Amino acid sequence: MRRFEPGDWVRVDIPDTEDPDFDQFHGRHGEVVDVLEDDAGQETGDERDAHLFTVEFEDGSTHGFRWRDLRPAPEG
Repeated sequence: MRRFEPGDWVRVDIPDTEDPDFDQFHGRHGEVVDVLEDDAGQETGDERDAHLFTVEFEDGSTHGFRWRDLRPAPEG
């Protein structure tokens, strides 16, 4: 089951301050614009990991995140 769908407004919430994406993305809001599927869920044993959510930010940049790094956010 996918947690987010294209059009959903999300907040990036990376709990690990050592994550290389933390400084650039933590706390930013954006819109899910695409959902890709891969075999990461088979690798981790958690089917939620099989989805990579592409988030577009207000400046037009995009980045892919797994479910654990995203939270629902009020529409912006």
